[in-house]
Amino acid sequence: VQLQASGGGLVQAGDSLRLTCVASGRTFSRYAIGWFRQDPGKEREFVAAISWSGHDTYYSASSLGRFTVSRDNAKNTVHLQMNTLKPEDTSVYYCAASAPPYSSIRDYKEYDDWGQGTLVTVSS
Repeated sequence: VQLQASGGGLVQAGDSLRLTCVASGRTFSRYAIGWFRQDPGKEREFVAAISWSGHDTYYSASSLGRFTVSRDNAKNTVHLQMNTLKPEDTSVYYCAASAPPYSSIRDYKEYDDWGQGTLVTVSS
């Protein structure tokens, strides 16, 4: 599956952004979708993920309570709503797809296909 992430930008601390991941391919609904972020020289960090059905969602400790992941399989789309953004949320955000069976949904190595990334910058 091919993925394209968008929606990044420059915002102030406390603002909100909604990232969108659009997928191509008729089997999109089979994939779990994860959001990760990465800073230069660092490993990709798990942010959030959603199961193929949308019934199960997963968050990191830093995103829990502020971010919400959702999906619309009819539109091949996954959203990451990010509220109360902090300067430490500044990063390049990637969406990724993991084909079943998926076991370690928080591990970036579990994911097969990646979008190109979208930059989120939060100023203080």
